[in-house]
Amino acid sequence: MTRRTTTMATLLLTGAGLAALTVPAQAAQAGTAPVAAPRAAACPTGWGSSPKTGAGAATASLTDIRTGRHDCFDRMVFHVPGLGTDKAGYRIRYVDRLFQDGSGHHVPVAGGAVLEIRLAAPGYDPETGRATYAGKVSQPLPGVNITGYRTFRDTRFVGSFEGDTQVGLGVRARLPFRVLHLPDRLVVDVAHTWGAGR
Repeated sequence: MTRRTTTMATLLLTGAGLAALTVPAQAAQAGTAPVAAPRAAACPTGWGSSPKTGAGAATASLTDIRTGRHDCFDRMVFHVPGLGTDKAGYRIRYVDRLFQDGSGHHVPVAGGAVLEIRLAAPGYDPETGRATYAGKVSQPLPGVNITGYRTFRDTRFVGSFEGDTQVGLGVRARLPFRVLHLPDRLVVDVAHTWGAGR
């Protein structure tokens, strides 16, 4: 084989290789089955709307309450620094009307249903009496904006009395909810619907 023939053969092979590299993606995938779009995960079910309680021996104080939106539920988080992995006591239930512990004062809460949340963590330092949470009785929770939430409709600070903090959460309807413990936090999730869909 002459040198010219060898050079020609090399150029032809190189050109064929370049052509293979520049084949459009659609042509390269011709004849293969289309990739299915990922399906949305189903929402958890089985939470129920009956009262939920939990015992705890923690003595730390509440410092903050925040909310967040998720695909399947709206979330309220109670921050109790110093709680660590210990569990805070709680009692959470739907009520027809919300009344403040101690005084019996009625606290109106907007929404189709009202969740009363009692957390066994005071909004003050038990030793000094100094407030650790800035909530004002009968007022919306400070720093919380629930505009655009699918489930939450209103929040109200009811007060701290004898070591417990009481909060009113107005929701769209009497929907299922769950309670979770995370380090230094108690979490309350209220589902968007009763079914498995979003």
